[in-house]
Order: sequence, then structure tokens, then C-alpha cells
Amino acid sequence: MTEPLPEFPYHPDPVATGAVVPSHAECSCCGRARGYIYAGPVYAAENLRDRLCPWCIADGSAAERFDAQFTDVIDDVPLDRLFAITQRTPGFSGWQQEHWLIHCGDGAAFLGSAGAADLTDYPEAWASLRQELGHGPWSSSQAEQYLKALSKNGQPTAYLFQCRVCGSHLAYADAT
Repeated sequence: MTEPLPEFPYHPDPVATGAVVPSHAECSCCGRARGYIYAGPVYAAENLRDRLCPWCIADGSAAERFDAQFTDVIDDVPLDRLFAITQRTPGFSGWQQEHWLIHCGDGAAFLGSAGAADLTDYPEAWASLRQELGHGPWSSSQAEQYLKALSKNGQPTAYLFQCRVCGSHLAYADAT
């Protein structure tokens, strides 16, 4: 019997997002086969992809033992939340260097990859994508074409988050 997955406040459903997958593999940190393995990026000296269980990520032992991080945060956030996001939360795979979105002074909850059709119910996410693209060299019509081309399983892809404080949805997009 597989034990229940640990809770990840910043990544509430890592199985649905593909960051955690069913597996009989043993964890390189605890040595146990618990029925799931982390399939996302690991930033460490040793190659640990598909070799860590979600429990060792949740309790911080994987980050401590291997001096590992699972994502990047580029905005200011209190140190305790920074460690919770980078060292105790499963990351996600993107086309470029992934980064966690921050809103209301805390990390947002990662909901998954999204295409244009997936974002129709999230006007705040569209607004954050438009704001992000507004800082680049594109005209507004080029930005709108890019947004219409967003694909959940292809590229460009949006990454959908929800603020844990105010509930707003936000997103960023990338491609190769």
C-alpha cells in the first residue's frame, strides 16, 4: 500500500502537474521505495532526477543531504518562504530556467502548465502575461499572437499559479 503523499502548500497537486510520478524506484536519500518519485528538475552537483521521493523533498532532507534546490525564485520573499519553495517543494519543468512566482509577499501555488484554452477562466493570469510581454520588444499585436499560440504540451507554454494570500491567478510564459 502506498502511503499518502506529503502536502506541498506551494505545489498542491504534484502528481497532476507531472512533477511526481508513480514509481517503484528507491529514493537516493532515504533508500525507500514509497510508490512515487520526483520527476522534476534538481539543481545539485549529483544527477538526482528521478531519484528522490516526495517525502525527502517535503522534510528538507534531500536538499540538506545533496545541497539541492528544486526551483528558482527571482523576486524578494522572506527567507523562510524562500527555503520552503526552493528546498521543500517539487519544482516543475519548463523550456527555459523555471522560476516561482511571488504575489502578496509569498510564493504562489503552482497549478501547472497551461495553453491559451486553459487560461480562458483566468483573466488575472492573462493580465500578468500581457504585463510580462509588455516589457519586451514586441508590439501589442505580436504579443497577442504569442498568447493565442500558448500550448499546454507544446511551446510557447504558460505556467499557471494562484496567489496563496489573495487568490488571484497569475502566469508567465516561455519557449525555447
